[in-house]
Amino acid sequence: MSQTKLFEPFKLGPIALPNRLVMAPLTRNRAVPPGMVPSPLAVDYYGQRASAGLLITEASQVSQQGQGYQDTPGIYSKEQVEGWRKITDRVHEKGGRIFIQIWHVGRVSHTALQPGGGKPVAPSAIRARGKTFVNGTFTEISEPRALELSEIPGIIDDFKRGTENALAAGFDGVEIHGANGYLLDQFAKDGTNKRTDVYGGGIENRAKLMLEVSKAVAAVAGPERTGIRISPVTPANDVSDSNPQPLFDYIVDGLDALKLTYIHVIEGATGGPRDNARFDYASLRKRFSGAYVANNGYDFDLATKVLEAGAADLIAFGKPFISNPDLVERLKQGAPLNEWDKATFYGGGAKGYTDYPTLAAAQAAE
Repeated sequence: MSQTKLFEPFKLGPIALPNRLVMAPLTRNRAVPPGMVPSPLAVDYYGQRASAGLLITEASQVSQQGQGYQDTPGIYSKEQVEGWRKITDRVHEKGGRIFIQIWHVGRVSHTALQPGGGKPVAPSAIRARGKTFVNGTFTEISEPRALELSEIPGIIDDFKRGTENALAAGFDGVEIHGANGYLLDQFAKDGTNKRTDVYGGGIENRAKLMLEVSKAVAAVAGPERTGIRISPVTPANDVSDSNPQPLFDYIVDGLDALKLTYIHVIEGATGGPRDNARFDYASLRKRFSGAYVANNGYDFDLATKVLEAGAADLIAFGKPFISNPDLVERLKQGAPLNEWDKATFYGGGAKGYTDYPTLAAAQAAE
């Protein structure tokens, strides 16, 4: 088992990864209100998983307006920076490497979460079919309003400030969330973007915000410490595009020109079928000179096959990392994996968060 490429080291820009397993960003809804500061439990949670080649945190909003779900952490206040610093310190003490994923959810929000109870913002005033998690329950997403052209520089500045805060909190780098039907993806895709100004219409205009945010983040963190997550064909959060291949070929050309360190690609429908729509991921790999992180439904066998074929550099695992803090060691040994408990994914305390046993602990208890 341990002779496969999955456990080989990899150089990600200036960062030496001991293996090619990436812990995917996983929303857990356990930040402490009202300040949306990461909880002390999060220090243990990330520290337990530090043997991953790279940890990517749960998505963290760059402003209050960018929040879409109850109890997700932010990266826009001094208190949030202090909370994250405890996490990065713990991960580094354990010999790990950690990037923060930063996001603005755009229209996938609720008025209860917005400043002054206002409407969520979007490229166009089109309500998303779906639900968000707010006030302890799943609730219909609120109707958004279209962002004014004059507001867009402020959004870019929020991402820039979030990146500055991430560096102050001790992160090794930043991943921009450009996937899953959130704000940058909403601008890129023609199902959600009906604008007629410089951010709407053709591919170049719709891709503009994602590339401008990427440029701004890379200018602060350095492109060698900046990655981005994209999801060309996911239907997540009611997003769609009539012709995603040329759109994402263009976007990845732009990201390559910025010399970002990786693209993190959700292949297929997020958390669903990998073959929901035709798309040539190899085209993105060829266009991008940095690392290609493959994501969606990967297990040991598929990860090994894809790495051996040279179709990816790193493999992101999501739910297996929730229930297996020592996933790397378990896969190395071919040991059974803990089953995850869906009921504890979102919200709550230590149960289903920091109490999954390591292999060593499980064997000691037998």
